[in-house]
Amino acid sequence: MDVWSIIGWGGSALVVASLLQARILRLRVLNLIGCVVLVFFNLAIQVWPMVGMNAVLAVINVVHLWRLLRHRHDEAEYTVFEVNHDDAYLGHVLSSHEKDISRFNPGFTPENSSYAFLVQRGERTVGVVLAHDAGDGRAQIDLDYVLPQYRDFTPGEFVYRRSDVFTHHGFRQVMAPRRMQESASYLSKVGFHPDGSDLVLDLPSQPTA
Repeated sequence: MDVWSIIGWGGSALVVASLLQARILRLRVLNLIGCVVLVFFNLAIQVWPMVGMNAVLAVINVVHLWRLLRHRHDEAEYTVFEVNHDDAYLGHVLSSHEKDISRFNPGFTPENSSYAFLVQRGERTVGVVLAHDAGDGRAQIDLDYVLPQYRDFTPGEFVYRRSDVFTHHGFRQVMAPRRMQESASYLSKVGFHPDGSDLVLDLPSQPTA
């Protein structure tokens, strides 16, 4: 097999692999790389219709990537809803993704979580944050779960940015669970900082009447 055949098969493999991705961002990146490789491959063997098709697909991927990254941290794109911890729809979301949740949160059970927040993007639920009262004005995060398609976008951050969802319950700090300390870079970007062995987010004081 010559070099150009290897390049052509490699580009085709990347396009196929991209379509198997659950994460939208990863899908677009792999598809873009595959299309660019196939543009050069088809230029080399002078198959002009395939050059045109892959060039157009590459442009489409660039446009989608630009839109995805542009709104990655845009609060206008996401809405946070507080729901009851025994809300039927919340239960449906948790049960529908039970295996994936257990994979990243072994031993997690929602029974002790008194506070529940859904993160919406339009009509789509993209994340769930559950917490309970840990005492001394602290809310302990029990679950920060994002659907696989949106896992590159950390929509849970909008719950932490919307500090009023915690302060109106009287909390002054939010504590991250120890298993989330592997995501320290994500947490530090939304304001968490070390406090002894914990990672905590300081909340603004409630205004006095």
